[in-house]
Amino acid sequence: MILSNTCSNPRNECEKVSVTNVIVIDDHDLIRMGICRILQDVPGIQCIGQGASGEEALKLVRRLEPDIVIMDIRMPGMGGLVATQRILATHPKVKVIVVSAFDELYPDKLLKAGASGYITKNTDSAEVATAIQTVLANRVFVSPVIAQKIVTNELNGKAGSPLESLSRRELQIALMITSGHRIAEIAGVLNVSPKTINSYKYRICEKLKVNNDVELTLAAVKYGLVNPEEIV
Repeated sequence: MILSNTCSNPRNECEKVSVTNVIVIDDHDLIRMGICRILQDVPGIQCIGQGASGEEALKLVRRLEPDIVIMDIRMPGMGGLVATQRILATHPKVKVIVVSAFDELYPDKLLKAGASGYITKNTDSAEVATAIQTVLANRVFVSPVIAQKIVTNELNGKAGSPLESLSRRELQIALMITSGHRIAEIAGVLNVSPKTINSYKYRICEKLKVNNDVELTLAAVKYGLVNPEEIV
């Protein structure tokens, strides 16, 4: 966060106004630009950079040192979940707000990865502003739409999704597998051996009661982890 003068008064009586610097990471150009356009209408907030992958997010954070990263989850390469962890490991003061099209993608998994907020891609400018103000105050923000759904499910006694049984790393790998990444590619991104990834994959399939990548993808669609429109 930086402070800027609001006038050029020669007596130097200008009011100091804080400016929150934000970068937006999403692999869909229209969504990314749309979020940046929304930010233009929020006083005291400026979008200083955009990226289309987790790898670009890491580079932008190192170069621009933003206050906030608005991060998509499902992207090419390492994806938003891994990028969030790596950003916070080296830049703990940065706040990450996860943005996703899927209101069934469990925010507890994302928040445990270190994210400070969770909003959907249907969020309006007022909610974006509230989310940013909330996380800057060191509090967690979850979109009311998501919060209401969580409470409703609990009150109705609905059984949780089997995705809830996945560990944070298992969820990362499941996201990458259903995005079409090969085992060797995932191993390279996560800096582990292909054998380790295969072990994770076995446990994922066992927990979700699936037998192969196709069934895993179908399960991911069923439980809201994957948007069926994005499957090739």
